[in-house]
Amino acid sequence: MHIGVIGGGQLGQMLGLAGVAMGHRFTFLDPAMEPPAASVGRHLRAEFDDAEALERLAVECDLVTLEFENVPQASAERIAARNCLMPNPQALAVAQDRVEEKQFFEGLGLSVAPWVQVDSVRDIVQGVAHLGGASILKTRRFGYDGKGQVRLADPAHAAHEGGPGNPGEAASAWEALAGAPAVLEKLQHFEREVSIVAVRGRNGEARVYPLVTNEHRHGILWQTTAHTGDPLQADAERAARLVMEKLDYVGVLAIEFFVVDGRLVINEMAPRVHNSGHWSLGGARTSQFENHIRAVIGWPLGETDPIGEVAMLNLVGTLPDPAAVLAVPGTQWHDYGKTPRPGRKLGHVTVTAPDRTALESRLDRLRAVIRPPGA
Repeated sequence: MHIGVIGGGQLGQMLGLAGVAMGHRFTFLDPAMEPPAASVGRHLRAEFDDAEALERLAVECDLVTLEFENVPQASAERIAARNCLMPNPQALAVAQDRVEEKQFFEGLGLSVAPWVQVDSVRDIVQGVAHLGGASILKTRRFGYDGKGQVRLADPAHAAHEGGPGNPGEAASAWEALAGAPAVLEKLQHFEREVSIVAVRGRNGEARVYPLVTNEHRHGILWQTTAHTGDPLQADAERAARLVMEKLDYVGVLAIEFFVVDGRLVINEMAPRVHNSGHWSLGGARTSQFENHIRAVIGWPLGETDPIGEVAMLNLVGTLPDPAAVLAVPGTQWHDYGKTPRPGRKLGHVTVTAPDRTALESRLDRLRAVIRPPGA
């Protein structure tokens, strides 16, 4: 089967590697000169809103999927009108807009952090007063890896300094986001950050991976650890199934949560394969990438059980010595072939172990040679 993919980054590359192994071929639409995915398929170099390129992708491929959610809505609808786009444009529309996303979750009875919509400096001032405590201003669209966010301190603590309830401070936060429409969320004092990756097929079959714990540095994912038997697994799985069924979703979906007072509070969802699911590549019976391909072409989904205890470390900014990494038992090295620069995800390492004690020992050795984001 000929599969079209909107986007040609490392996620597209890993989708391609999984699909080629199953006998499929790929075309990737991406404006970059040499995107990572070009190494595993044909590269159609064009902007994501190029009408001619979108038409070619829709006509020449048997189906179209994507590797990132910020596809222009008009482009998604153009593809869907000519071919089968999975996930569908509705799922993209929800995920692209924080206001729509939060309203969608609330409509399903799922918990989100208290929030207000922001379209002006005045909205920020009033929102801070309404929410109380510290808060975070986030752009409604196009935020990722901590970008498009401004943290506002608790007004009670900052009042003597002209805190965020002050119009001048609110204006500075608004200017930092270039006056883009935003949401103001009450800051969550969480015990940990977790996420769940799930997959749904064309026939409605669904499978869910174990809930994972995520650790970030400077807003970028640093480490993901997958353990079976998490007490919040059932709640996270229920949320994922609700979301996928409501959207008639096909493919892999990730949902990020905060754990607050022992319960799940949704942060956001990603309608695609996800960084916090990279551990599944070598760490699960079926990777998220293989399962996404299986889902969109209508094949039975693969098992999502982990192979022992598993963790993943991102390689950000610079690459460590591969020999030092691979000297640690149970490791797999994944290099995306990207030019190094600060804050850029260049690859990841997966490590497996027979038990948690051995996993922590191996992670200690890896963290000694892999620099965290921002280091």
